[in-house]
Amino acid sequence: MHFITSPKRKKAVMPLLKLVNWLNPRFPKTMVQIRHLLRQKRFAHLKYPQDLNEKILWLALNTDTTKWSKLTDKYEVREYVRDCGLSEILIPQYGLWNSMKEIKLDNLPKSFILKPTHGSGDVVVIRDKTRVDWNAICEKVQKDLDTYLITSAAELHYARIPHRVLAEQLLKNDPVSEKYSSTLIDYKIWVFNGNAHYIWVCMNRFVRNKDGAEVMTYDREWNAHPEYCRVTPDFTIAEPMPKPAGYEHMLEIAERLAQPFPVVRVDLYNLNGTIYFGEMTFTSYGAIMDFYTDEFLKKAGSEVDLHRVNSIN
Repeated sequence: MHFITSPKRKKAVMPLLKLVNWLNPRFPKTMVQIRHLLRQKRFAHLKYPQDLNEKILWLALNTDTTKWSKLTDKYEVREYVRDCGLSEILIPQYGLWNSMKEIKLDNLPKSFILKPTHGSGDVVVIRDKTRVDWNAICEKVQKDLDTYLITSAAELHYARIPHRVLAEQLLKNDPVSEKYSSTLIDYKIWVFNGNAHYIWVCMNRFVRNKDGAEVMTYDREWNAHPEYCRVTPDFTIAEPMPKPAGYEHMLEIAERLAQPFPVVRVDLYNLNGTIYFGEMTFTSYGAIMDFYTDEFLKKAGSEVDLHRVNSIN
């Protein structure tokens, strides 16, 4: 999910988001069309979907998304990754709790991250636990746990995810990646009907007091396509970077995880050839992705075959 990228902006529009949160489960198709019109300047073709956004919306509104909930859950998805024979790509975790009160800071390593299992982008990075305001962190994360997640109309599968918090190992950038990004590079691989097609690379997140990230889209052969990208308040276009070590293995991992689905984005990290699992995303940016050009959305949408999907309507 990706409703609002910047925490500052998210807080500023919170009253509006709460209203949206109430309307979404009651009028999902109407809310989808309103959001699509506001972002894409036209209504979505939901009866005969064509582009990538529309096909994701169709799936969200017309198929059983129960499995989406489990695989979007930051903890439960780990079982699926193991079942796919990929346990080696899982980031080590230190614990899972229902409340921040249950966490004993003394039992955690010096550095780690906290991540709500139902959230999106709500990660708390702790580089040195002896130098943080633990009470303030607990207050912030507990607020996330106590709040019903505000989702877009196309992301109601988030509402079925239990509100828990996990702690996992803090990954550190490798020297090669640091040449291009001061933050971890996120390789978001688009897989359509079991085949990896495009990689959306996000880097330099929230640096130099800027919202969002620098991004670039690559095809399967790792050719950069800046013409597929669109500058938005959240995203600017990055300079092309070399193909990462172990790239072919990344594609194999993404395809194995995504095999049962017509479309899913598999997010991975690559630290000097060592691959780590990030998450699986079924409704990227709430399926109103405006950081891609219309031409790319149509091209990508044409590669998603919905004929094998059984509608529940």
